[in-house]
Amino acid sequence: MTKRLAGALITSAVLTFGAAGASTAAECIAPANPGGGWDFTCRQIGKIMYDIGAVDKPVQVTNMPGAGGGLAFGNVVNERSDDADLIVAASTATTTRLAQNAYAGMTADQVRFVGAIGADPGVIVVAADSEYQSLGDLVEAIKADPGSVAFAGGSAVGGFDHMKPLMVLKEGGFTDITKVKYIGVDGGADAITQTVGGFTQAMTGDMSEVVSFLANGDIRVIAVLTDERVPGFEDIPTAKEQGYDVVAVNWRGLYVPKDISDAQFDEWAGKLQQVADSPEWAQAMADNGLAPFTKVGGDFQSYIDGLVADIAGLSKELGVTQ
Repeated sequence: MTKRLAGALITSAVLTFGAAGASTAAECIAPANPGGGWDFTCRQIGKIMYDIGAVDKPVQVTNMPGAGGGLAFGNVVNERSDDADLIVAASTATTTRLAQNAYAGMTADQVRFVGAIGADPGVIVVAADSEYQSLGDLVEAIKADPGSVAFAGGSAVGGFDHMKPLMVLKEGGFTDITKVKYIGVDGGADAITQTVGGFTQAMTGDMSEVVSFLANGDIRVIAVLTDERVPGFEDIPTAKEQGYDVVAVNWRGLYVPKDISDAQFDEWAGKLQQVADSPEWAQAMADNGLAPFTKVGGDFQSYIDGLVADIAGLSKELGVTQ
């Protein structure tokens, strides 16, 4: 009965969205309730695909919440593995949970990641009056005395905020990551408050969380974890240009079933690239605080493979996973 009820709820969501009567050529699963990041990804990307003519019929959105994205992932893998008309919203949370075996043994290679076309950039932040003037200063201080620096972040221990400085430190040659102090608090604002108040020496989070504090002069962002400097924040250097080859962003993108053909995969990648190149998507990013982050097709799959491997390795070292 529970399964039938869940199916009825999902079907209801589909019918509600398609109530205007237009037939649909493709479906986008948002693995969460309406209103969140995955729902935004499906609805915005699907709408723009239709508006710019990348698809000739409206994209239907199905909300399928459960298990932090695991219910949708399992549905795709077990029941729709060759459905070429299906795309699924994903983000950094998807790959972090897969890397940490949070989806009951399912793995990232059971689907194909099409691309990401926007992201909330990762940042490393210190208080405005901090002694650390650069990312290098912070890394060297930790290497000299791991207990001298504590990070605050808005995710739990082992979450993606925790992983960001650890990836940087690994690149800097520091290997004993269990000695790095990290305090998980309830969101980015609380993490910044901890740092500004001197309870921690640095904050790890996303650009969207720090903009107002940066404008008020409370903090300094010593590194943004992107390939290139973020538009509008060109004075903030990337970790890469400071010698730490780390890209850690909360990307917004899609995956598709594993067993579709290479031609069908390439077709979805092309449609997503069309959205990325459109003024409509540029406006959607500006309206929702996203920065450009375009990796589509094989380039994105390679990025995902590396990201999952990095997070899995760090999680094991931390004891988050076995």
